[in-house]
Amino acid sequence: MNAPVTTPPPARTLGELRASGHVARSVKAELRANLLTLLAAGGPRFAGIIGFDETVLPQLERALLAGHDLVLLGERGQGKTRLARTLVSLLDPWTPYITGSELREHPYHPLTAHSRQLVAEAGDELPISWLAADERYAEKLATPDTSIGDLIGDIDPVKVAAGRSLGDPQTVHYGLVPRANRGIFVVNELPDLAERIQVGLLNVLEERDVQIRGYALRLPLDLLMVVTANPEDYTNRGRIITPLKDRFGAEIRTHYPLELADELALVRQEADWALLEADASLLPAHLLEVLVRFTRAVRSSPAVDSRSGVSARFTIAAAETVAASAQRRAALTGESPVARIADLGSIVPTLRGKVEFEAGEEGRELDVLAHLLRKATHEVFRVRLGGADLGGFTERIATGEPIASGDVTSAAELLAALGPVSGLAKLMGRLGMSDSESPGHAAAAAEFALEGLYLGRKISKQVDGGGRATYSAA
Repeated sequence: MNAPVTTPPPARTLGELRASGHVARSVKAELRANLLTLLAAGGPRFAGIIGFDETVLPQLERALLAGHDLVLLGERGQGKTRLARTLVSLLDPWTPYITGSELREHPYHPLTAHSRQLVAEAGDELPISWLAADERYAEKLATPDTSIGDLIGDIDPVKVAAGRSLGDPQTVHYGLVPRANRGIFVVNELPDLAERIQVGLLNVLEERDVQIRGYALRLPLDLLMVVTANPEDYTNRGRIITPLKDRFGAEIRTHYPLELADELALVRQEADWALLEADASLLPAHLLEVLVRFTRAVRSSPAVDSRSGVSARFTIAAAETVAASAQRRAALTGESPVARIADLGSIVPTLRGKVEFEAGEEGRELDVLAHLLRKATHEVFRVRLGGADLGGFTERIATGEPIASGDVTSAAELLAALGPVSGLAKLMGRLGMSDSESPGHAAAAAEFALEGLYLGRKISKQVDGGGRATYSAA
C-alpha cells in the first residue's frame, strides 16, 4: 500500500521485478495485511458505508482477516453490492502480471501452459505489466440464463478451427471466474442461478480447479469470492445449494439503517444532486426528515409485505422527486428553488410501484401511503416545532382570508397571501433556517407550520383535484 496510487512501479521485466525486492502475496493476504494497517491507524476502512459501523463491518473485518469467502445476506437496497465494491480499496494499488496472459497470472506463479512456456523461454526478460486495484474487481448479476460457460469457460471453436486439437488446453476460452484471477469476484443474487450452474462453483471455491467439457484443468485461482442473496430468495423461491453454502467461510447479515441520523446521511450522500444541478440545501432539513420517517413508517407498516423490504432507494427517489418538483416550480415562476410541503404530494403516486403490499390491501395502496406520509409529517412537526409559539399563524387563519398553496404557487404568492405573521423568524430558526433571508425558505417554514397546525386539527385544509391546498379556519 506504499506504492503510488496513480503511477505503477517502474519494473517492466521479470528480472527488474525480482531486483526491486517485490514479494508475491495472495489476494486474501493483501486484504488481510492492508486491513490490519488501516485498523491500526484508526481511520475509515469502507468509504461511503453508513450505519454498519457497530454491526456489519466488525463481522466483515473478521471474515477478511480469516481469509473467508463471503455471503452477504440482506433485503433489497441494504447496500450489499456497495459494500462488496468497497473491498477494492483494501487491495494493493498495483500488482504485476505477465503481459498478455489471459488469467493475469503473477510472474512468479504462472498457471496456464502458455504462461509457463513464456516464463521458461524469456526468463528474466519476460515482459510484465501492472494491474490497478480497480481493474481487479469483477461482478456478475446472476440470471436464470447464465451458463457454465459464462462463469467457468467453454471450448473456443475458433481456436479448434485454427488447427489445435480438442485435447489442447489452449482451446479453452475462460469464463468470468478464471478471468477474475488475482482479484475480487462478486455474484449478485446468487440464488437466481440454476442449481446445476451453482455446482460449477464448488471446485472453484474449495479445490481451486475447473472442469470444462471433460478438461480437468488444475488452476489454483487466487481470488476472493463474494456473493449476495436476498433472505426471501435464499429460503424459498431460490436457494444456495448446501454444498456451496458450506464452502463459504462467513455469512454476514446486512440491515436497513437503524438510526434516523444514519438514514438521513445516506440520502444526502446518495441522491443525485449533480444531475439536479443542486445540493442538499434545495431540500430543507425538516422535509428530508419527513421523507426518511415516511420510509421508516412504510417499512414497518402491517399493510406492507415486510419480506420484500423497502429500500433506501425509496427515500432517495422521494428526495430527488421533491427536489425536482421545487425546480419545476422555480422554472415556472422565476424564483429560486426551495422544496416545500406542497411538493410532497408528488411522491405518493410515483413511488407506489416500489412497495409490495399485503394481499388484503389491494385498491388501498395510495391511501395507505398518503396516510403514512401525513403521519411522518406530523411526527416531524412535533419533534421540531413542538412547544413553539404558533399563535401568529392561528390568529391569521382565524381572522383573515384562506391561504392557498400548491406545487406551482410561488414563494412570493404564498408569503403575500399569508401577510405579516409574528414568530416566523423564530420558526425559521427552529427549522435551521435562521441564516437564510430567502423567500423560498421563509415560505417553506410557513407552509410547514400551516400543515402541522392542520394535522394537529387546529385549522382545516381542503385539497382540490389538481392538488392545490387551501388552509382556513377549522
